[in-house]
Amino acid sequence: MATTKKTPATKKATKTPAVKKTVAKVVQEAKTEKTVGAHIPVYAMTGEKTGTMIAPASIFGGVINMQLIAQAIRVYLANQREGSAATKTRGMVEGSTRKIYKQKGTGRARHGAIRAPIFVGGGVVFGPHPRDYSLHMPQSMKNVALKSALSLKLKEEALIALTGTATVEPKTKVVATLFSKIGAKRSVLLIVDDMKGNLMRAARNIDNVFVTPAQNVTAYQVATSQKIILTKEAVQLIEKRVA
Repeated sequence: MATTKKTPATKKATKTPAVKKTVAKVVQEAKTEKTVGAHIPVYAMTGEKTGTMIAPASIFGGVINMQLIAQAIRVYLANQREGSAATKTRGMVEGSTRKIYKQKGTGRARHGAIRAPIFVGGGVVFGPHPRDYSLHMPQSMKNVALKSALSLKLKEEALIALTGTATVEPKTKVVATLFSKIGAKRSVLLIVDDMKGNLMRAARNIDNVFVTPAQNVTAYQVATSQKIILTKEAVQLIEKRVA
């Protein structure tokens, strides 16, 4: 019997969007762009803009390494995991060790103990056990990731410096009014130079505001916050830390 040869189906032409950029292209552009010579807007505690300050080249002078930021976030999140999930195997469950019924003659499947995983209240097969999820990242790579994250926020115009914080009153209303004037409504990271100062006391009770000292700020905190507010003294501390 003669068979007719099927013609292969023609592939549909895939449309390549000309407007939308691919992720790889955006990442490549971000890696090659620098923020050298950029300026950080400076605001007073009253919410008025007093001028700008030159972004230190030691922090904002390098390239924005998106891959390193992603790696720093992954390491940070992995190190927050306790790894304490645990289940009991049949050897850990309390119960009798006697043979529950005789081997033959019952017509049922043969069993040796009531603690077998097949029974209710028995052990768990392939369940989780305590483990260490922590990952290691060299300090030099953490510093570069932090600088890249800060440079990215500066490029996005999401970074603000504060002046006159030494004389601020320790009142939440003062800082809340300041944040509303400068447009910091949610997911705000406040980087301070002194965790015992009045600014920290006034801001720690505001929703969606996370206060951290300049010595402990991480790339994860910077990258996951929509607005970065830091004191001028904190900029100097970060510069000393990552230098």
